Amino acid sequence: MARFRGLAAFVVNGRRYKAGQAYADTVGNAVAGDVVWLITSANYSPMLDCLDAGATAIKNASVHSAANRPATITGVNSIEA
Repeated sequence: MARFRGLAAFVVNGRRYKAGQAYADTVGNAVAGDVVWLITSANYSPMLDCLDAGATAIKNASVHSAANRPATITGVNSIEA
């Protein structure tokens, strides 16, 4: 199970989601309101906040494992188009 919360806006399958959106790696791991997006260590972004141990494992295996993340969400990253 891997769930993340976006700290920035992301485009998934052609749709833009605002910061704060929750993402799950599979339909089986998703809860109501989650966007299903296969996130791996290869496409992990430091603008994703880990919500569980599976997400933390993906982050730790990525090249962004030590990247600093912002403490707040501001500006264009909080806008949904």
